[in-house]
Amino acid sequence: MSKTVLIVDDEPHIRLLLEQTLDELDAHGVEILTATNGGDALATIRADHPAVVLLDVMMPVMNGFEVCKAVKSDPALSGTYIMMLTAKGQELDRATGAEVGADVYLTKPFDPDDVRARVAKVLGVELD
Repeated sequence: MSKTVLIVDDEPHIRLLLEQTLDELDAHGVEILTATNGGDALATIRADHPAVVLLDVMMPVMNGFEVCKAVKSDPALSGTYIMMLTAKGQELDRATGAEVGADVYLTKPFDPDDVRARVAKVLGVELD
């Protein structure tokens, strides 16, 4: 399994926060990629096959639900773990996340330690 994580968010400060949150995974050979919109995210997922995708919902080009559905319905991308990180916390949004196949649905503001622990677990990385 690849030890690559793709961070997808159109907000630069959220991308930076997530990069800093996952920084210590670098010592375990984890590569961090970023994308700023759904279209770039899908292209990156198809090209690089990240193990974990941290995916925002409200983005330009394609929203996170569309990206998740495209990834989960593509047999070549099976096994891609998608963690949605979004401000959209309504029950309908959560249901849509489940419907398109998101593995985890977390709302902002999220706990960086929780995100780091979840990513490490999926990647099989032991944190100190």
